[in-house]
Amino acid sequence: MAARPGLVLLFYRKRERDKFVRFDRHLKPLLRPLFQKLHRRQKLSGFDVSFGLLVTSLRRRGVEVRINDEAYARQHPDHPVGLVGDTSLLEGWSLPNPALLGRSLYDHPLQAPRLMEDPRFRKYLVLADWMRAMFEPAYGDTLASWFAGIDINRWDDTRGLAKDIDVLVYDKIRWDRYVLVPGLLEKLREKIAARNLRIAELRYGLHDHATYENLLRRSRFMLFLCEHETQGLAYQEALASNVPVLAWDFGIWADPLWKLAGTSTIPASSVPFFSDACGETFQTLAGFDAALDRILEREVDYRPRAFVAAALSMDRSSEIYLREYFSLSAASSGG
Repeated sequence: MAARPGLVLLFYRKRERDKFVRFDRHLKPLLRPLFQKLHRRQKLSGFDVSFGLLVTSLRRRGVEVRINDEAYARQHPDHPVGLVGDTSLLEGWSLPNPALLGRSLYDHPLQAPRLMEDPRFRKYLVLADWMRAMFEPAYGDTLASWFAGIDINRWDDTRGLAKDIDVLVYDKIRWDRYVLVPGLLEKLREKIAARNLRIAELRYGLHDHATYENLLRRSRFMLFLCEHETQGLAYQEALASNVPVLAWDFGIWADPLWKLAGTSTIPASSVPFFSDACGETFQTLAGFDAALDRILEREVDYRPRAFVAAALSMDRSSEIYLREYFSLSAASSGG
């Protein structure tokens, strides 16, 4: 049976990784409810938030979204399905339906170089342009670019509020912290202190969302420290709050998986959706002072909230997803 207009079938599984011992990822779903009651840290990963934004954007358009409805999919083998989240979704995947893969799944195409040879897998969603360039040699014209839309009304415009914090440091340094904390983060703290700027800090994964929102309301701009992002929801939430961003844009894919690609470096960005309206970037410690000067001088000129509203809207996000999703129906029927 063919695809029913207005119905999207999504299959989602949270990303789980071993943390302390091998296979401990299988215990996380059992222990998570208790853990979440005992702490105030982030309870949703970026993958969870991205999936939630996709579902919300589709439903706002009046689309019926069903999640993990295997029975309906099996009864309607020509109806497309969207596979989102962890690669474990693909283990033993038996549905015959044409599939739109992503976002998430693999971090590098060499983790599954023959994935798109499966005739059921028609298209693969990627986020940042740098990620598309990384996947293109292996997945070719099966790639489609997408982004999770930001709900601009979910974030208050903080531009006119009184600010008692000059710099909100968002520490999302993920690898080689033993090198980058003393060699980058601590030196940046010293440079900020030398300017007599008031500072607050957050470390990724160790705060709750209410704390983040409160600090955004109080901050003049955010210093975003992350090796690279495929989208970067946290810094985009700051932009949506009309808080300019000063970003460390290292420029190279630093994930340990780079070894799969050999010895060559892979270009990447920590702020893949960005413009002059959003703030400033620097690549090395040596370039920080000049970037800090620029953001202090141009503070009132930035329009980050307007950038998000125009470039990262939920309406545009859902439009792209629906176009790619239902194009699978046309391909299946020869249209």
